[in-house]
Amino acid sequence: MQLRRKNKSESEVSTHSLNDILFFLMMFFMIAATMANPNVIKLILPNAKSSQTMAKRQISLAITKELVYSIEGKPVPFENLKSALASAVGNKDDATVIISMDRSLEVQKLVDLLEIGNALKIKMIMATKKP
Repeated sequence: MQLRRKNKSESEVSTHSLNDILFFLMMFFMIAATMANPNVIKLILPNAKSSQTMAKRQISLAITKELVYSIEGKPVPFENLKSALASAVGNKDDATVIISMDRSLEVQKLVDLLEIGNALKIKMIMATKKP
């Protein structure tokens, strides 16, 4: 005696329309998130009757193609560059070092200078020219 059915019916849930709904919801939230910028703060800035600017101390550091380092026009060997920069900056917190280097030098030379500046906690910028 065989009591089992030969034709078993399987039940399915159709999710084809659910995919479309989820896609449209995702698109809606992405567009809404880009339209609402939480970083925008409207401020009314104060007015000043006199404009007084403070001169920041700028130190020039130049590197030639032959790897001659000079601080304010005085040649310094690379081994003594950290101590020379520290003495040139002194205890000024607002000192900025402007790096002028030859365009043919490797980027690693710039990274080495930036590491020295980071160790001394000095602001460093690189001088460029318009093309």
